[in-house]
Amino acid sequence: MRFRTLKELAELCRKEGSAIGDMMLKEQCQESGRDAAGEFAQMGAYYQIMKEAVRKGLTEDTTSRSGLTGRDAQRVTASAKATETCLGEGASKAMAYALAVSEVNASMGRIIATPTAGSCGIIPGVFVSCQERFGLSDETMTRGLFAAGAIGYVIANNSFISGAEGGCQAEVGSAIAMAAGALVELRGGTPEQAVHAVGLALKNTLGLICDPVGGLVEIPCIVRNGFGAVTALAAADMALAGVRSVIPSDEVVEVMLEVGSAMPEKHRETAKGGLAQTPTGRKIMKELAEDGE
Repeated sequence: MRFRTLKELAELCRKEGSAIGDMMLKEQCQESGRDAAGEFAQMGAYYQIMKEAVRKGLTEDTTSRSGLTGRDAQRVTASAKATETCLGEGASKAMAYALAVSEVNASMGRIIATPTAGSCGIIPGVFVSCQERFGLSDETMTRGLFAAGAIGYVIANNSFISGAEGGCQAEVGSAIAMAAGALVELRGGTPEQAVHAVGLALKNTLGLICDPVGGLVEIPCIVRNGFGAVTALAAADMALAGVRSVIPSDEVVEVMLEVGSAMPEKHRETAKGGLAQTPTGRKIMKELAEDGE
């Protein structure tokens, strides 16, 4: 890749008069040696899997094998249809769709890890809901996924995307940043605005620990996907309005690395701290162990 930082990415796009998604497609082709049509078709197939996961989460039984989670996306959707929500229709739909995909993951369904399974609902939640809301084509959304991929590439190579390495800020935070930056581009924003959206999004999740109850990607992972989708919408709107990340986004990525590296092991996907070690969390873990015997 010809870029390693978000600043380099934006400058490269400006120099070549390219959108982030188109730039990433070009770079991916050079990296893989495959043609653009093949790379685009593969990403398009990934997007169809995301859309199918949303549909499944909204229409089928998503009760997890543990029995701890399931059907919350359907509850949120039903509530939004029955009454005016506090968030409003657009954000409520993004939240419900993100919950849907995350519940499909927890119930052993097929998802796309974006960038991880634990954060798999955020990009589909934002993308699919915004596609419906703004009447965008699958081709446009696929280009948006390349933009999200470029952002994820920078974060992964300068910090981390794994909860076991850097806490939930690395998984959910990165997914929010990827969704927000890509959405800015989908809504006609500049590469510079997209990069600012990344910084705005990441700053809101710094220090978020990874504390899965029972060691399962269910509690609190699923609801964090729902909240994450809403945060991505907010970050995109701020950036499109001209709000800038005063701390450069690349520096925010560096801070995420610093914070995650300093995070105690018990707060990095070990289920030894946080919500996992509350009285209720320990009770659930004990019951799961007994059921498995």
